[in-house]
Amino acid sequence: MVQGSWPTYGLALREVRCSSIVHILDTNMNLTAESHRIPLSDGNSIPLLGLGTYGDPRTTPKGTAHDCVKLAIDVGYRHFDGALVYFNEHEVGQAIREKIADGTVRREDIFYCGKLWNTFHPPELVRPALERTLKALKLDYVDLYIIELPMAFKDQDGNYIYHHTDLCATWEALEACKDAGLVKSLGVSNFNRRQLELLLNKPGLKHKPVSNQVECHPYFTQPKLLEYCRQHDIVIVGYCPIGSSRDASWVNLKCPPLLDDEVLVSIGKKYNKSSAQVALRFNIQRGVVVIPKSFNPERIKHNFQIFDFSLTEEEMKAIEALNKNIRFVELLMWSDHPEYPFHDEY
Repeated sequence: MVQGSWPTYGLALREVRCSSIVHILDTNMNLTAESHRIPLSDGNSIPLLGLGTYGDPRTTPKGTAHDCVKLAIDVGYRHFDGALVYFNEHEVGQAIREKIADGTVRREDIFYCGKLWNTFHPPELVRPALERTLKALKLDYVDLYIIELPMAFKDQDGNYIYHHTDLCATWEALEACKDAGLVKSLGVSNFNRRQLELLLNKPGLKHKPVSNQVECHPYFTQPKLLEYCRQHDIVIVGYCPIGSSRDASWVNLKCPPLLDDEVLVSIGKKYNKSSAQVALRFNIQRGVVVIPKSFNPERIKHNFQIFDFSLTEEEMKAIEALNKNIRFVELLMWSDHPEYPFHDEY
């Protein structure tokens, strides 16, 4: 990352819109496998490509996350997206610490994002939840800590019931965690415009959210939310960037399989790349961070190979035109929650 390019990028974000940002990122940032960080509004930076570490704890063999994170660091990944409720942060932390110990990376090379789960929104529960993540990781701080969903729950005898909490009060507790040095940057996830404005307009706001992690891929390009976030110096982090599993228990199966799309396949053939690599490249050229999840060693390597080609402006427009405005992840089981974020247009 070239320090001197940061102000140029910030200027570009305000002055350049939509797909033409491809030129800004490629000419001014010079994205490479070794250097693909972009600046956050608080002075920190985030790698544009990360590894999602979610695995169903009931079916994922013990040690899988550990082995895959170690492999990913060797491949070149420096950004890892995790959560307390993935129940594998101890494995992720062990892998990171082992790669620091063997000299492959330094702690400051690694970017770890943790998440505040829905049952920990009351202000007095925020720091203890973050400290549980730090204890599992055996790290002194996390690089980014985000509110996973704007919906608060109460855990009552193992059952979730809806709970009303004040997102601004939750945010103030997070600000205190940042001031205490437990986290470098603060962000949110699955927030719509109204919920972002609630935080941005909070009286006495000390630390702005630097990121909003949302579903983002060629079938759900999020143009309006992306534009709004750019105007407010909030980086979009895209989950499901290459689509999702076809698990009917939580995935919208009306959304067709993304990786079979003829446009993505055709562009991929031109560059000798897969449709997955084209979909990932599309988002990073828009300045959207991507965190594809995989515990498959070959796919982990494959998803990282997106820095040796770039898409033309025409190709970017063709992929943008694929937008169907359909979510893979609708979270309909919580659609009657007062803070369910997906009723709003964006």
